[in-house]
Amino acid sequence: VQLQASGGGLVQAGGSLRLSCAASEPILSNYHMAWFRQAPGKERQFVAAISWREGNTYYTDDVKGRFRISRDNAENTVDLRMDSLKPEDTAVYYCVVRQNRNRTPLSASGALYDFWGQGTQVTVSS
Repeated sequence: VQLQASGGGLVQAGGSLRLSCAASEPILSNYHMAWFRQAPGKERQFVAAISWREGNTYYTDDVKGRFRISRDNAENTVDLRMDSLKPEDTAVYYCVVRQNRNRTPLSASGALYDFWGQGTQVTVSS
């Protein structure tokens, strides 16, 4: 599965951005999709995940109440709506897919995700 993320850019603190990720082939019902991010000099961080069939979601505490992940089953896309952005949200954001063959719950572990997109830069100025 190839993933193409878009929608990154430069925004002032308090602003909003919407990231979108398109998959190159149909996402199967047991798959999970997620967003991770990596800031310069920092470790990769889980942001949010969604189950393809049920639409269940899971967020890291840092973004709860500010970010919203959603999916469009027909279009094979997953979006990340980001509101009330902070300078510490500045990072490269990656769209990822987990095939979830064992049908386990949503996870924040990057090691469990099978496919990664190239990333899109989000910069939040203070």
